[in-house]
Amino acid sequence: MQETTRITCSQPTKHAMNVTNFLPFDHKYWKNSDNVCRSKLLIMSLKSSSNLSPPWQVLVLVANHLDPKTLAIASCVCKSWSISMSSDHLWQPICAAQYPSLCTLHAAASAAVSYLKLYTLGYMSEKRRVRKPLKPNLSLQDIFFAIDINNKSSCIATTIKPGCELEVDKNGVFRFDIDVKRDKSVAFDPTDNLRITWNVVMKGFESVFTMMECRGKGNFVLGLQGWFSKELPLPGCCLSGGASGLVADLRLGLRISGGKVVVEKMSVGVLSVVSWRYVWVDDVLRYLQHFLLP
Repeated sequence: MQETTRITCSQPTKHAMNVTNFLPFDHKYWKNSDNVCRSKLLIMSLKSSSNLSPPWQVLVLVANHLDPKTLAIASCVCKSWSISMSSDHLWQPICAAQYPSLCTLHAAASAAVSYLKLYTLGYMSEKRRVRKPLKPNLSLQDIFFAIDINNKSSCIATTIKPGCELEVDKNGVFRFDIDVKRDKSVAFDPTDNLRITWNVVMKGFESVFTMMECRGKGNFVLGLQGWFSKELPLPGCCLSGGASGLVADLRLGLRISGGKVVVEKMSVGVLSVVSWRYVWVDDVLRYLQHFLLP
């Protein structure tokens, strides 16, 4: 069995000071001129910049075989390890491989910025981009929907639906089907100009947010389905002006009655203008809390 040598930060023996005793047995490594040059440059920089004890020679050779995570862990062992594992000659190729755009900041910065620092910036930025958002402070149980449909002469349909009674879509998106009671619906002509209002009201009538208020004929398909939409505003606490990228969507399920149509059910939801797909329930609740919560 091949004997291994334990590397510590204490004063090494005379035998340990000889770097050749720690050369990798794989000669292919040393045939690669890039590996040889990188090791030489790192050794030279360490010799000129610090008064390390001889183990730095071994650390240089070991460090070239470590991944970024292991290098970061190894740098916490002691001061000499931290200096060895933080060298620019060691982190420059790693940073260039994973975050090439950040490498240009090394020369552009007024003060010297290490490649380790640049790599850390890129890594933390990457982690933040994929970090899951916080749970919303608002739930469906805290709200109810109030939807009214009117023409010039009368109220065609009206419904109030508590959030606790809404059946969440199996895919978890913000889209809900709402049945309309027959005694709450009046026949109308599909060519009529309609006024559609969809309000989200906080339980206890503490606040209200209008998801949709529009007038027009809407888009009717074969006289049996009507579609209305309205782009939602951007929360003022985030940015002023512009659009939110969200659209309130309301569809009417109709049935023919005596040459006219009657609203039989409604479907409400929120779409993304980027993908034209329904948005997740939690995403819409996070949006609504900007308007409903104090």
